[in-house]
Amino acid sequence: MGEKSMGVTSFTEIPAWAEIGSGWRRLHGRFQESGYSVEWHDFEHRRDLDWSRSFHPGGVEICMNLAGNGSVRTNQSQLQLTPLTAGFYAQRENGLTGIRAGGERHQFITVELSSAFLDRYLPMADKGLHPNLKKKTGAWVSEPIRLGAVHQQMIATLQHPPVYAAATGMWYHAKAMEVASAFLFRPSDSDELFCQRQKRQNQERVESVIAVLKENLAEGLPLKEIGRRVGCSHFHLSRIFSQETGKSIFQYLRELRLERAAELLREGRLNVTQVALEVGYSSPSHFSTAFHESFGCCPGLYPMATTTQRKVNQRRS
Repeated sequence: MGEKSMGVTSFTEIPAWAEIGSGWRRLHGRFQESGYSVEWHDFEHRRDLDWSRSFHPGGVEICMNLAGNGSVRTNQSQLQLTPLTAGFYAQRENGLTGIRAGGERHQFITVELSSAFLDRYLPMADKGLHPNLKKKTGAWVSEPIRLGAVHQQMIATLQHPPVYAAATGMWYHAKAMEVASAFLFRPSDSDELFCQRQKRQNQERVESVIAVLKENLAEGLPLKEIGRRVGCSHFHLSRIFSQETGKSIFQYLRELRLERAAELLREGRLNVTQVALEVGYSSPSHFSTAFHESFGCCPGLYPMATTTQRKVNQRRS
């Protein structure tokens, strides 16, 4: 069914992002004219934000989520987007509900693909295409997908195309197809090659490591113990974790600790020393140095800095 016959030519998502001002930016493409739109989001919002108002009827949206928590729901299923996950969803008519959690910093890229774009470039009868893409009615969501190092590099290049300005249209068009091929296909169990099975197992192990780190944020478990809990040699685990995330296990733990510290500082219930101990830093000075490197200000000033930024965003909107 074409976009005009569905009445989507008049749809605009601009009102959905009015509250966050410059926190939403179209990088390239227009859904109705180009068949795709690539958009960058970087914002904080003090309340839960109704994200579903930005979802185009009659298309598929792929979300690559770097930071912040969001969800997309139908009446039957839910896609939960946590940091460093991705997913995709569609509504042929209305039917999706999307929420971005308040009080968090959100960073994510969406690639929106129209029905015409999908019909032209996706081989709908081929093996491996996600089965939901064959649905012509209703609303649906995918399962969450862990973002590996290759995906994160893809996100970085989408923000900063490595081509001359005159070539950006061609480049983004090819990139929209690359993103679609990276996320909209999956092998069947019978067709899964050894290398694909190994890749999937590696991703599952990485997800298990992240879960262990989150559950033991303050303790800082030794690598050997992490390997024992995941059921894998800690030497092999270190290698595949770096390959999938682009970071070592302890670099990732440091980021988790500092993200949690930022949340606690925004809440304002604990002082800086208490926050440092809560996230596993025995030395407040080491904590302050690490926090400043990540957030650009000392932890004592962070709550005031975020409040000021929120006021700026409110004035812009």
